[in-house]
Amino acid sequence: MTTERETLTWQGFGDATRELSRTIVADGFMPDVVVAIARGGLLPAGAIAYGLGIKNCGAINVEFYTGIGTVLPDPELLPPEMDMAYLDGRRVLLVDDVADSGRTLDLAVRLLTDRGAIVRSVVIYTKPTTIIRPDWSWKDTDLWIDFPWSWQGSVIEQDAAVRESA
Repeated sequence: MTTERETLTWQGFGDATRELSRTIVADGFMPDVVVAIARGGLLPAGAIAYGLGIKNCGAINVEFYTGIGTVLPDPELLPPEMDMAYLDGRRVLLVDDVADSGRTLDLAVRLLTDRGAIVRSVVIYTKPTTIIRPDWSWKDTDLWIDFPWSWQGSVIEQDAAVRESA
C-alpha cells in the first residue's frame, strides 16, 4: 500500500460541499430528506443539507472499515435504525465521504430503494475500485484520504497508546 495520501482540509471540505450543493441544484434534484451514511457521511451530509436548505435529515449507521485498509467481510447495519417508513415515495439524497469499494454505498442505496425512496447519492471522493458510481462526486482519487474530522483517530486510542508507552 502506498504511503502517499490525499489530504482534505477544512477549507477544502467547505469548498467541496458547496460545489456539490451547487451541482445538485443545477442538475434539478431537490431532495425531501438528506440521509448520511454514518459516520463518514455525517459532516458532509450536514454541510450539503445546509447548502441545499434542507432541514429534514437522517442517518444510516453502517460499519465496514475497521482501520486503514482493513474491512469487515461485509458492511453491517448498526442500530439505531431511522424511520424507514417516512422515506416511502420521498426524494432522498444519500451522502457519504467516499465511495471506496462502494459496498457500503450499494447497501444503503438498496436499503432505501427497497423502502420506496427515490435515491440519489453524493460523495466527496470516488475511487476507481467502487462497484457503484454515485450520482455526484467532487473528486476521483486512488489514494487513502485523510479527512479533517478523522485523520487523527479517536482520543481514546491515542490516550491508550500514551499509557502503554509510559
